[in-house]
Amino acid sequence: MDLDFIIPVSLFIVIAYIIKVISDNRVRQRLIEKGEIDEKVKFLYSDRLQSQNLSSLKWGLVLTGLGLALFIGQLFPHTISEEMTVGSMFIFAGIAFLIYYAIAKVQLNKSKVEMTPGTE
Repeated sequence: MDLDFIIPVSLFIVIAYIIKVISDNRVRQRLIEKGEIDEKVKFLYSDRLQSQNLSSLKWGLVLTGLGLALFIGQLFPHTISEEMTVGSMFIFAGIAFLIYYAIAKVQLNKSKVEMTPGTE
């Protein structure tokens, strides 16, 4: 059975989905900027925007932790085996996720207090 058509079709579907998500996001942003929606909807989307900003922080911390583990593994190639390097990669990635969790929790609580109506 010749399945050569699957790759172009799936590529088309993925590209169409990405274009749809980007255009929906732009429309949503324009509605928010123009004030065409009420405050309740702005509150719902502000949480999403805050978590998207924190996502960059999360992956930055994780990749830094993985890079640090690889760097340490390369510094001591004779005394540390490959298994120890891979294990330290998981440990540093876990530590990075814990640091991210602490920072994100503080930031989200801070933004919720600022966004809550009546607290000025």
